[in-house]
Amino acid sequence: MTLRFYDTASAEVRDFVPLEAGKASVYYCGATVQGMPHVGHVRSAIAFDQLTRWLEYRGLRVTVVRNVTDIDDKILAKSALSFGPDWAEEASAKAEEEWWALAYRYEQEFELAYDTLGVGRPSYEPRATGHIPEMHALIQRLIDRGHAYPALDDSGDVYFDVRSWSKYGSLTRQNIDDMQGAEDADPRGKRDARDFALWKGFKDGEPTTASWVSPWGAGRPGWHLECSAMATKYLGSQFDIHGGGLDLRFPHHENEMAQSQAAGDGFANYWMHNGMVTYEGEKMSKSVGNTVSPAEMLELASPRVVRYYLGQAQYRSILDYRPTSLQEAAAAVERVYGFIAKASKKFGGEFVAHPESSPVPDGFGSAMDDDLNVPQALGVLHETVRAGNTALANGDDAGAQQALQSVMAMTTVLGLNDVRGEVQENSGTAQALEVLVEAQLEARAKARATKDWAASDAIRDVLAAAGIVVEDGADGASWSLKRD
Repeated sequence: MTLRFYDTASAEVRDFVPLEAGKASVYYCGATVQGMPHVGHVRSAIAFDQLTRWLEYRGLRVTVVRNVTDIDDKILAKSALSFGPDWAEEASAKAEEEWWALAYRYEQEFELAYDTLGVGRPSYEPRATGHIPEMHALIQRLIDRGHAYPALDDSGDVYFDVRSWSKYGSLTRQNIDDMQGAEDADPRGKRDARDFALWKGFKDGEPTTASWVSPWGAGRPGWHLECSAMATKYLGSQFDIHGGGLDLRFPHHENEMAQSQAAGDGFANYWMHNGMVTYEGEKMSKSVGNTVSPAEMLELASPRVVRYYLGQAQYRSILDYRPTSLQEAAAAVERVYGFIAKASKKFGGEFVAHPESSPVPDGFGSAMDDDLNVPQALGVLHETVRAGNTALANGDDAGAQQALQSVMAMTTVLGLNDVRGEVQENSGTAQALEVLVEAQLEARAKARATKDWAASDAIRDVLAAAGIVVEDGADGASWSLKRD
């Protein structure tokens, strides 16, 4: 078994060798909680949840850190908008939403989306506002090493000196003089227009609650600094994997890597980035009106279907959304869980009670080892489902049982069994449903025995209207829930 992942920094697929045998440390960028989660946030979380689950399946003890950026220009701007143009006066006159309350409210929306779609909670989920001392210490280290300086205009800002670090641009393989947008960079108080803020001095009009005392004056941290400070606090000066969306490579991850290494930290040994989600081949944009949110997806399909869709592509590839995407994902999910339902009913709960104890098929394992090749792994899943259905039809109990155990192991690794809002086979609701449906099927069987086809069809129609799919076979009728 050799795990291999694509490393953005080296631009090659590398064997994964953890820094500490038997363990893995992962940091991936969480949300800036300025608004509702969008589909890119959720795809990224699912991608790194799949990574975590696979590392754990391969026997590694995984420590995962996912940050929350709860102080940011956009958060303050959204809060100011909630008060109106004269927000400072209005805030004192009526109970409006403070910036920190807005951030916390949206943080809960992210947690709800993650939980609904079966994204495991990280080992640590630090907020930026809770780590100001660590950020001050990192800034001071950079100043002492000659890689940072207080702003030249006495604004209270502190900047990273990009030209002091010869490796700046190496993550994205850019020359500093050719960096995109450099000509538009704000030059105020900087030695070079491309220098980026480590600390932002307090400015008139900003809420005093959004500033902290520092050796360089009151202010708040820069976005890039936050992640470096939190990653190293919980994972140490060097850790295994740093992840996030492809859009974060520059400037965010480039700046993170530069400031961390310039301060003397080894930082991330591997950089992993997930691809974007497009809408019928075009970049999603609110101004164009071609966006779809996780909440909208969950109105159209079940959490399991949404998770399947968002996690079905290889994590580095573009995932293209079309109006039929969720229908196609629902059909795939129905095939898998239709087999699970039929086989579980036939063989009982002992074959699905502990799926984590069953090994996944070799082909599935090889695919996941190869840079999380989920499409190939899903191919193995569906092949196993077809084999299981064939075994059921042929009365091959041993083959069907083996297929059921393998399917449960694979769906568990992919996180499809941990979504919220799905009826679980061993729940009280499922047991009550089974009693009621079996009673209807018994009545239908009696009607068929007496050739009362009208009564038989009427029972079947009632069950179909309730979302119950009835299949007649040599051993009698079986049923399953119609999947969204």
